[in-house]
Amino acid sequence: MANETVFDQVINRKGTASAKWDYVDTLYKGNDLLPMWVADMDFQAPAPVIEAIQSRAAHGIFGYPTHTASVDKAVQSWAKRHYNWDIDPEDLIYTSGIVPTISRIIEAFTNEKDRIVIQTPVYHPFYDLVTNNKRELIKNPLIYDGTSYKMDFAQLESGIDSRTKMLILCNPHNPVGRVWTKEELEKLAQICVANDLLVVSDEIHADLLYEGFQHIPIASLSEEMASRTFTCLAPSKTFNLAGIQTSYVVIKNSVLRAGLKKHLTLNFMNMTNSFAELVTEVAYNQGEQWLQELRAYIQGNEQYVRRYVETHMPKISLVKPEGTYLLWLDCSKLGLSANERKKWLVEEARVALNHGPMFGKEEGDAFERMNIACPRKTIQEGLERIKKAYVQRGF
Repeated sequence: MANETVFDQVINRKGTASAKWDYVDTLYKGNDLLPMWVADMDFQAPAPVIEAIQSRAAHGIFGYPTHTASVDKAVQSWAKRHYNWDIDPEDLIYTSGIVPTISRIIEAFTNEKDRIVIQTPVYHPFYDLVTNNKRELIKNPLIYDGTSYKMDFAQLESGIDSRTKMLILCNPHNPVGRVWTKEELEKLAQICVANDLLVVSDEIHADLLYEGFQHIPIASLSEEMASRTFTCLAPSKTFNLAGIQTSYVVIKNSVLRAGLKKHLTLNFMNMTNSFAELVTEVAYNQGEQWLQELRAYIQGNEQYVRRYVETHMPKISLVKPEGTYLLWLDCSKLGLSANERKKWLVEEARVALNHGPMFGKEEGDAFERMNIACPRKTIQEGLERIKKAYVQRGF
């Protein structure tokens, strides 16, 4: 391949206790499946991050860590540079993952049987975060026009009542790939303020944008929104650091911030690991060039997949992504049920994608999610496997 980059390097992840590679055949009940499912990348983290981890590991002592002010400065600078958002160190709470953090926010600020809104199809843990905490799940399905998705504000407003206390936002949206515009976020904010809803905004994909799109934290729109929003961010998706379990929450409201700190302390979840703040600081301070190159590579992967599918598998179409490295594939023209399609992909194509119904039984029924954060050679192999199965079926 001409002009190869660091992202073209195929690194063998088998035998490294990788959920993506070592667990795939067991999970999907398949044989020699190519994993293009769970949202981690097949790319090494930026070299400065690796070097910082190695240096810390070489010290050999892994006692209880303490917070350092230098990581606050790195987060502040990143938010300003990338989102044009001013945050203060006092706004920050560092946590060990966004999903467990959202669960604790739900526990701390809502009561059993309160109603919580999610916008479907959406990241599948959102469903369990609500129902496992014995809150009532309220769906606000996104509107799909055959090409893209938009929010259904009318349905949202009509579904809110006195028991509705919270909305969980996904921006950029996983799996449909939308990067919500300022106008969309302002309309959503207006509804949340009018109905006194707390907002938990999962913005973990905020840095993974396609050319021409800009991430806007909903909390940055106004003081009113800042006062009711928990903005959940992390370097983990951006720099492929999910296994280190590092994240943080931006909370402008001092009462909400104190409440979450107290709740985390009571549940002994007020400490991160020895590498968490280190990798956050180094990635944000020294990972800029790597991220720019990553974005370009992922966009190239998307273009490659789009051309290949349009040419060889026209009954499958891509929802045009604006952010994330996840493609939402519309398979409605294949004429297969969701279960038949899953079986076809596993048994005949031998490719593991995230099955659409996991993001919403009705809303995701005709879709599959493909992870394209991998070398182009892996993309090619996956598409060739699917094409072969597609042709054999006579689609």
